[in-house]
Amino acid sequence: MATKIMILSVIYLYFIYCVDSSEADVLESDGLKGDINSWCETTPHPEPCKYFLSQGEQYFRPNNSVDFRRMLVQVALEKALQEQSCTENLQNQCHSKRRKLAWLDCSTLFQNTIYQLNQTVEALKTNTSTSFFDSDAQTWLSAALTNIEICRSGSVELNVTQFIAPLVSNNVSELISNSLAINGALSIDDRQQESDKHEDFPSWVTKRDRKLLQKTSWTSRANVIVAKDGSGKFKSIQSAINYAAKVRKGNDRFIIYVKRGVYRENIVIGHALSKIMLVGEGLRYTIITGSRSVFAGFTTYSSATVGIDGVGFIARGITFRNTAGPKKGQAVALRTSSDLSVYYACSFEGYQDTLFVLAQRQFYKSCYIYGTIDFIFGNAAVVFQNCNIYVRRPLHGQANVITAQGRGDPYQNTGISIHNSRIMAAPELKPVLDEFKTYLGRPWQQYSRTVVMNSYLDTLVHPQGWLSWLESEFAWDTLYYGEYKNFGPASATDNRVKWPGYHIITSADEASKFTAAKLISGRAWLYSTGVPFILGL
Repeated sequence: MATKIMILSVIYLYFIYCVDSSEADVLESDGLKGDINSWCETTPHPEPCKYFLSQGEQYFRPNNSVDFRRMLVQVALEKALQEQSCTENLQNQCHSKRRKLAWLDCSTLFQNTIYQLNQTVEALKTNTSTSFFDSDAQTWLSAALTNIEICRSGSVELNVTQFIAPLVSNNVSELISNSLAINGALSIDDRQQESDKHEDFPSWVTKRDRKLLQKTSWTSRANVIVAKDGSGKFKSIQSAINYAAKVRKGNDRFIIYVKRGVYRENIVIGHALSKIMLVGEGLRYTIITGSRSVFAGFTTYSSATVGIDGVGFIARGITFRNTAGPKKGQAVALRTSSDLSVYYACSFEGYQDTLFVLAQRQFYKSCYIYGTIDFIFGNAAVVFQNCNIYVRRPLHGQANVITAQGRGDPYQNTGISIHNSRIMAAPELKPVLDEFKTYLGRPWQQYSRTVVMNSYLDTLVHPQGWLSWLESEFAWDTLYYGEYKNFGPASATDNRVKWPGYHIITSADEASKFTAAKLISGRAWLYSTGVPFILGL
């Protein structure tokens, strides 16, 4: 069966890539034309590249880098589709709760990877210029690779690595990594001048959505209303989301207005349901809460009170909470890989691993984030602007760490940017501030990237600033941690870590790489309320 799939794949690739020679003059590399082995030597993982592309060597003859990129992404997709059948076969071997939970996570994550690879392939059919890949393809490929890594880490948490090994011990990750590298080399460097015009929201939020975010009368504009007291169409938020999946036609935004109340439920919005908007009556009044945790037998991924995958999600005036507490380990309030998503005037409350910014492009405006250890973590390209970050009291002997960014490949266009924000002690930490150390971040993965800019750092931040991963020198040379024009009692950088990857940023051009305009592909900044800012920074 695998042989038949490969033969069909080769034939498919031949008709798509080799019949059309109109792009032979685009980025042609002398000496490499038609030689797949030589092309593969230009990738980070040449051996799997040679193996999978040389099986149809008579057809895999790229004329140029554009051809080669197409072939890499297509082969990565086909290999992922083969592994999905392995995921389905493993379902029959879920003889324990831990195996079943790991399988559920990985099944969802692999579906998301296939979705992201597929949309990249589809876009390649209609976009022949490299300008298209300035951001989108690198974002989708980055997310595809991250999903596999999260599947792997979940199996470690549940101690079922051997069970999940057939899924992750394959070449899909290497093939995606190769695609990232070649696409990264093709992507143009966005050096366009930023507009001096202030915008309320990034340009990828439509004019209609901007009006929605600013509108105060929600009951008349909502598609459905959720109310605990029965005054709405639904009493639970998930019921409203399920309803949206059934009745919505077209691609218009579906607005769910959630009246005040505490909603004790775990919510999931899958990748097939895009442009959902959840509007609450304010973060003090509309609260979604759960208590799942790793201690209770869940993975970090599945512990989330709310999990969002659908593109273009918007939340306004809602608190996302996990009440597992500091003794229960990892316990996520919100997990999101929604591309081009906005979280406005929301609160995220937990202890360890509060906010899982898993993948793709995200923007947080005027939000409150509470936690202790790694409580903003993941591998998204994410900007937090005008947010209040509150560090809570951890367990005795623990240190607080605000971020744990998970960039595992040097070509992933991901990172955490904290901009025009405030980092402070929560009320419960203030009386015992001297008993606990607090750090800005630590490297979860090899190429971890986090920048804090134009932000207020209160006395709780340790002079060292950043913490090693488990007291090792892991990623010191490969991470990118930076600080730019911060202020407040702990903003001095004289005693910061001396790692090669740590940067005291003095150049506005360098700092601008981590603005909303560059990091998350927004062409304009969000309007700053209460905290002034310099244009672009």
